[in-house]
Amino acid sequence: MIAFILSPIGRRVVGALAALVLLLAAYAYVDNRGYARAEAHYKGVIAAEHAAAATARDAETERQVAANNAAKAREAERIAEMQAANEDLQSQIEELQREASQDPDAGRVVLGAPSVQRINKVR
Repeated sequence: MIAFILSPIGRRVVGALAALVLLLAAYAYVDNRGYARAEAHYKGVIAAEHAAAATARDAETERQVAANNAAKAREAERIAEMQAANEDLQSQIEELQREASQDPDAGRVVLGAPSVQRINKVR
């Protein structure tokens, strides 16, 4: 075996093997550095995507809060309008009841003109 390594062909084979090992080591080193660079790059990309997602989530939350507040304001306005209309109807009912109780023809079988006018106000 030592004689083969010391022969000219053996030295070439050992040299070729050494060169191959050196090339493999260089490839592994470069590949590892490339992997490390890619890892750092994509960690930055992923961090940027996470930040963008958080910003979008916050913006959507703010939009929903604003939309909910606007809907609540419209609802409160509509409730106030309905309460005002209800109060108007209640006052109209009270007025008509007062007029009906003061009508001298309230006990008659036939409706008089003031009774008809009160009925028409309800329509």
